[in-house]
Amino acid sequence: MGTIPPETIEQIAAANDIVELIGSYFPVKRAGANFKALCPFHQEKTPSFMISPSRQTFHCFGCGAGGGVFRFVMDYEHTDFPSAVRKLAVRAGITVVEKRAAPDEDRRYETRRLLLKMHADAAEWFHENLLKRDVGEPARKYLKQRGITAEIAKRWQLGYAPDEWDAFGSWARAQGYLVRDVITSGLAKTKGDAETAPVESSSAYDRFRGRIMFPICNDVGEVIAFSGRLLKDTEGAAKYLNSPETPLFRKGSVLFGLDKTKRALIEANCAIVCEGQLDLISLFEAGITNVVAPQGTAFTENQARILKRFVNEVVLCFDADAAGQKAAERSLDALLENDLIVRVAEMPMAEDPDSLVRREGKEAFERRISAARDFFDYWIERESAGVDLGSLGAKMQLARSLAGTVSRVRDPLMRGEVASKVSARLGVAAREFQALLPKQKSQRSNDRSEADRSGATAPPPRHDIAMLCLLALRDEEAREFLREQNWHEILEQVADGEILVRILESNLRPDDAASLNAFMVTLSPPEERLVSSWLLQKVPPNAGAMVEKWWLGIRQAVLRRQLDVAANQIKLPDLSTGEIVNLQKQILDLQEQLHELSRPAGQGDI
Repeated sequence: MGTIPPETIEQIAAANDIVELIGSYFPVKRAGANFKALCPFHQEKTPSFMISPSRQTFHCFGCGAGGGVFRFVMDYEHTDFPSAVRKLAVRAGITVVEKRAAPDEDRRYETRRLLLKMHADAAEWFHENLLKRDVGEPARKYLKQRGITAEIAKRWQLGYAPDEWDAFGSWARAQGYLVRDVITSGLAKTKGDAETAPVESSSAYDRFRGRIMFPICNDVGEVIAFSGRLLKDTEGAAKYLNSPETPLFRKGSVLFGLDKTKRALIEANCAIVCEGQLDLISLFEAGITNVVAPQGTAFTENQARILKRFVNEVVLCFDADAAGQKAAERSLDALLENDLIVRVAEMPMAEDPDSLVRREGKEAFERRISAARDFFDYWIERESAGVDLGSLGAKMQLARSLAGTVSRVRDPLMRGEVASKVSARLGVAAREFQALLPKQKSQRSNDRSEADRSGATAPPPRHDIAMLCLLALRDEEAREFLREQNWHEILEQVADGEILVRILESNLRPDDAASLNAFMVTLSPPEERLVSSWLLQKVPPNAGAMVEKWWLGIRQAVLRRQLDVAANQIKLPDLSTGEIVNLQKQILDLQEQLHELSRPAGQGDI
């Protein structure tokens, strides 16, 4: 992927009014020149979330969250900066043309663009087969039996792949797609693959045949792969078939349905996890919307990490058969590694979430979710069932097995609770069981800083620097005054001067909200929250005099520090005559500069 030019970022910021944007997510009310709302980033009863139309920024005086339009989308949608830019560009009708540098990066970009278009076109073709063509009649009947109406099929863009060797391939070639690109997309395969096509067919043939098609989307809703369910069970054929891994699709890094369910996940702070696409669709359409499905049965580390961005708790709704129970256990490691609380909603034998919610209804299924057991209660019971705890050998073997799993719980409080449950069930002293636990792995080196994770604002700089930052952000004349000074030389000697350097180095224009937004996205999240708080403060009426006063104070402090250093150095023994002379000149020069600065304005030499 390329880089988005700064001028495009500024154009997108200018085209998205922050009050309208935030108001499209939840109600906001006018409060004088600003707007206010209950903060979406923490629980509160009295609104402390302020939105400035003039500055096009928001800031919560309760939790410290703050920034511009890009930061709001990033934090509210739990997405990255490029995705937020593209989302806001689409909202404003602006085409984002990304700059690409290296030839290999250019090729990757073009491949991705082509494959995204092909997948979007393929999804539409499969969808029309299902809803508008005779070939889709058997699939329509099957989906009707499963409670999937035409409206639901349209919402999820379900489709049908004809049971022919080259139906999709012929259509794709007619649209101008090259065979090699269709193969790269994973929608076609060659004779050399595990399944062999008839001799008379072309060298490439359709991967999906005779299957109901479920588009798999990334978290911004772009189709990146497909999952196909057989319409008729065929001996030796998998009931479900997913796209292979491609430049667009990494099976272990995608959660089905996330593009539609992520807001509900955040609000519930809990994810209901089911195995199949139909399970998820049935729950979602019944009104249970905080739901996701992994691509396969067990969670991967990447999928768990993605889920942790949205929730702290997971309820597994896997089938009651041995395969479903095994999948729940295989999911555990990845979920625990990401500090997720895990519960298990046990399904009755021969039932799944789809059949249960259609038979029992939404309320009964929600009660089942509320009653879901802590995973470790479920797991300890299953593991110890059938073990003769009267046998020391059997008990020790089970204890070691359970200790290996308990050790993967990173949260120390939760780990202690689970260890207590296990020791009580086995009838051994808690201390003895704790001794079996391997030492914890060190924290991942690539974890974000504690400030970023907690949403904390960066520590504010000392008062004089903070005042200059405020003035440089809010007043054009004050900013120009500072830029005319030797600010680089002075501020590199000031401990808290880095944030002011960033402000003065930028090309922001204090009277242009889009320019401020474009500058803020170059900051770290804690710095952005700090700047958003400054942008909501009032500018002193005498900004010109204030900026000169604060800058004078900083210059004097720097000169005094330099003078102290020189005065201490000249006292050192073993200095050469030249060194002493240079230090004497330096001291005189610094004293003269301080004397000049201490004179009242307008009183020069006569």
